[in-house]
Amino acid sequence: MRLSGNKGEWSELYVLLKLLSTGELYAADESLERIKDVYYPILKIIREEDEGKHLEYVIVSEENGIEVRWNAERVRTVTQQEMAERAEFLYEKIIEGGKRAFEIPGSDKIMEELACTKISAPSTDKTDITMQIHDINTGYEPICGFSIKSELGSAPTLLNASGATNFVYEVSGISDELAEQINEIDSKTKILDRIQMILSNGTMKYSHMKNKVFSGNLMLIDTYMEDIIAHMLLLYYKNQATDCDKLIKIMEEQNPLGYPRNGIYAFKFKKFLCSIALGMMPSKEWDGHDEANGGYVIVKDDGEVLAYHIYNRDAFEGYLLKNTKLERGSTGKHGFATLYRENDKMYINLNLQVRFI
Repeated sequence: MRLSGNKGEWSELYVLLKLLSTGELYAADESLERIKDVYYPILKIIREEDEGKHLEYVIVSEENGIEVRWNAERVRTVTQQEMAERAEFLYEKIIEGGKRAFEIPGSDKIMEELACTKISAPSTDKTDITMQIHDINTGYEPICGFSIKSELGSAPTLLNASGATNFVYEVSGISDELAEQINEIDSKTKILDRIQMILSNGTMKYSHMKNKVFSGNLMLIDTYMEDIIAHMLLLYYKNQATDCDKLIKIMEEQNPLGYPRNGIYAFKFKKFLCSIALGMMPSKEWDGHDEANGGYVIVKDDGEVLAYHIYNRDAFEGYLLKNTKLERGSTGKHGFATLYRENDKMYINLNLQVRFI
């Protein structure tokens, strides 16, 4: 069976092989560097191939290898050395791969050894890999779900643009005739040009979110989270900055919400980024719990696999703020950057998308 996938999808299979070969999950600091003394021994990795059918890779020992179990029944044993060789082979092929989906000759044999049929988890789920780890400090052995992001391909998105991520701004001082002219702007930088023309002739004031589910999700994080993002988004569309940490610095200087001291905008926005990374989706009602309850696993461009465990949440939040940016999606697809009237008022939607740098 020949399967194809993009670099991000192939990276999920690579993580499985790499972690089985080492049997250890090392923690990362804010700069995505390994913390030498902080790691979690892996007891087993669990994959759900089909509903109700579980694959388990139990790391017995370096001498006795890894037991591959299908619904708790052992089907074969593989060695950590074999997994290390397969991981190195897959890493090289991923690096050689193109930007779009591609096949890797020989991957079918690797997957046959592992008794698996899928290279990656369903896109509807934030959990890409589930494992049981041993906490050296407490002796606790939880089963944790981790989300996987890879640096081997193009920078992945943290939050995908959609109709649900539109923020609505009320526009004043613009006539219907001028609005028509603004909507007709079709330059390469049409979004920025439209915003500039609106602000040169009128004003924009945040009104509400297009999607009430996303609004409610943001309220769970912080009562003013919606307003913080709305102010950041307008700064971004005014072309003042792109990187999240730079936008936050501008927010701290301007202080639109009148907070009594510095650091509050950064603190709150990091909570938002972390919530998105670990479970919250814009159009799905969220209960505040992490879907990826273990944390984040990152494949570095040199093939090293590191993790931000929820125990090390502060470092993860710092990493997210330093390594993300806002960007613009498709105006036609997501319905934004066009002036429109509703209940005798004029509005424009601005869309939110967050990508890793």
